[in-house]
Amino acid sequence: MATQNVDPASSVNRSKTMDDSSKVAGDKHSVTKRLQKELMTLMMNPDKTISAFPEGDNLFRWKGTIHGASSTVFENLEYKLSFEFPGNYPYAAPTVKFETPIYHPNVDQHGNICLDILKEKWSALYDVRTVLLSIQSLLGEPNNDSPLNVQAAEMWANKSLYKKVLLEKYQKEVLQKS
Repeated sequence: MATQNVDPASSVNRSKTMDDSSKVAGDKHSVTKRLQKELMTLMMNPDKTISAFPEGDNLFRWKGTIHGASSTVFENLEYKLSFEFPGNYPYAAPTVKFETPIYHPNVDQHGNICLDILKEKWSALYDVRTVLLSIQSLLGEPNNDSPLNVQAAEMWANKSLYKKVLLEKYQKEVLQKS
């Protein structure tokens, strides 16, 4: 008899809310599982020019490192990046930013990166390793048709001047941190 005072619509809504929250928990679990798998892949990766690890215990925030590729103006330079993964990763791209200031045509002064695979060309097939390798490649092969740093894009053609400015800015940053 107690059921006669229950609004059937509210029990349906409560059931729907519980279904939604369990779906979110399930989604978070699948994202966590995916990120753990990507972490293991990176840890087993023989390429020492890229790396990334969770920031503390938060699997949704990572710190990454890339080394400038040989035969580029970025050779022997190391850059730190931050990764923030959305709750619907890998169906949505992570937010990736340079933490180490960088002088580059496709990176602004706040570390934001203009790279199509981090925006409209993102695919769930990409992973952290793919992103790191793409950014590493972008260092030596910028897209000067879509610059975030117009001065760097204009200077890119003169590699010796570009490298001089790049190294001055990089060394200034390294000195400030020490």
